[in-house]
Amino acid sequence: MMDFTHLPNGDVTLANVTVPACLLGQPGDLVTTDISIAGGRIAAPQPIAVDMKGAMVFPAFVDMHTHLDKGHISPRSPNPDGSFMGALTTVRADSSARWTAEDVRTRMTFSLRAAYSHGTRAIRTHLDSIAPQDGISWPVFRDVQADWAGRIDLQAACLIGCDRWTDDSGTFGRTADLVAQTRGGVLGMVTYPMGDLRDRIRGLFAQAAARGLDTDFHVDETMDASVETLRDIAELKLETGFAGRVVVGHCCSLSAQDEARALDTLDLVAKAGIDVVSLPMCNLYLQDRSPLGIARTPRRRGITLVHEMRARGIRVSFASDNTRDPFYAYGDMDMLEVMREATRIGHLDHSRTDWVTSFLTDPAATCGFDAPSLMPGAPADLVIVKARSWSELFSRPQSDRIVLRDGRQIDRSLPDYAELDPLMRT
Repeated sequence: MMDFTHLPNGDVTLANVTVPACLLGQPGDLVTTDISIAGGRIAAPQPIAVDMKGAMVFPAFVDMHTHLDKGHISPRSPNPDGSFMGALTTVRADSSARWTAEDVRTRMTFSLRAAYSHGTRAIRTHLDSIAPQDGISWPVFRDVQADWAGRIDLQAACLIGCDRWTDDSGTFGRTADLVAQTRGGVLGMVTYPMGDLRDRIRGLFAQAAARGLDTDFHVDETMDASVETLRDIAELKLETGFAGRVVVGHCCSLSAQDEARALDTLDLVAKAGIDVVSLPMCNLYLQDRSPLGIARTPRRRGITLVHEMRARGIRVSFASDNTRDPFYAYGDMDMLEVMREATRIGHLDHSRTDWVTSFLTDPAATCGFDAPSLMPGAPADLVIVKARSWSELFSRPQSDRIVLRDGRQIDRSLPDYAELDPLMRT
């Protein structure tokens, strides 16, 4: 894979680059400037300068909602009908039969190699954590986290259905301890209607508080307007005074609800100080899908109310979510693809000019990662594309992008899918 140009090794000024003004703390949309690099960091102007001819520059990206443990199982375990339940049952069968430590480690590493090549520097993954899988995946994650230190900063959140939650005397107490013993560990849960759901959320908050952990929820991933567990989470965060970070993902049912009710819920979310991550590619893949054999075009597409959230001061991010697994059959851990598709799907264009922060500084703040920056002193971890405008950026996949880490141009060769063939054989 060829970069569109080769930069000199060592200290250099990248002259005549295009940068989103908000990333420089300036008003407006895109600005033309120079970015200089010395000693692997953004620095003062250097004697050697390269005319970049308007190429656009971003800090390396933050992908805050992924599923590295599920990645790339579609070839051996495809979703039978493209539905949410088809995905859920297929993943459960695959995990119980195939998710050994070596299988999980190999697929995780494959995804990380792709993400690194595309220009991502920090990732949070969810890990399916129903026992005994938690005892396999969490030690593997710690090993992978150590292997990738200095290249990709990794966090992990446990993932269980709310019906599987227990207090510390049950199996989830052990899982919570595994999370707490892991650097960057986060307590997570999928919420859906249950008679005692509020008690379960309240209990999860208590477990997180006792261990000094943040929380990350999968919420209302359905087009059923009656499902509104997001309100429960917001109300309980206010009631309990839980002091850790809370982020909710998906929140699809908001898009199907009565406008007044949905906006009232968002007012609660804003009051509670809850952050949101939208996963538009996965949501479009699963939501409003018709049964096999029914010739019907999907109407309701599942993206949550990102504009209304930002208008209320709610921090909103976008992320990859699933990659080549039954929940989303495509993807390559490429945050430029996520930005391009989110812009199209969510009509981020003809809107505010700072949406780019939803792929950079906003997810970093939500997760507690170091903030991506183009300011002097920041690491020269950059993604440079041959595009001078948003139109040029989003019209092509930017396969010839340049990725710098510590100021040095990396080899962006992507891993070959054939490497996974031994894992795909039954």
